[in-house]
Amino acid sequence: MLGPGNPYQKTQVTTSSPEKILLMLYDGALNFTKIARDKMVKGDKPGKGKYISLAQAIVAELMNTLNHDIAPVIARDLERLYVYMIDEYVAANISNNPTHLDNVIRIMSKMRDTWVEAIDLAKKERLAGGSLQMSQSR
Repeated sequence: MLGPGNPYQKTQVTTSSPEKILLMLYDGALNFTKIARDKMVKGDKPGKGKYISLAQAIVAELMNTLNHDIAPVIARDLERLYVYMIDEYVAANISNNPTHLDNVIRIMSKMRDTWVEAIDLAKKERLAGGSLQMSQSR
């Protein structure tokens, strides 16, 4: 079973690139949100609360690691989305309405997909730049 004390997970996190860790955080938040929704629908209030709390913690960590110095406009917009998602978690927990979790899942899925595209684009640009540099150094 994978959990916070799992050595495999610790190794995976400590040896992964920042981009991979970012995607792992999004995957974790999405997974916990989907589990919370399932628990909510099944009437498992303690389970719902547990998984909403875990997902919220990840979103809070994503928000806390924003760098407002490098890209202030993007960081501000991401922060607004994260605050909205945290508000939706709170609303879901209070109202027991899965629509709030559906909103988070929809937004977070789009954000994750956007990060995947950005990471792939950056990787291609690095490779193209590396090829260009190699040909120029000859």
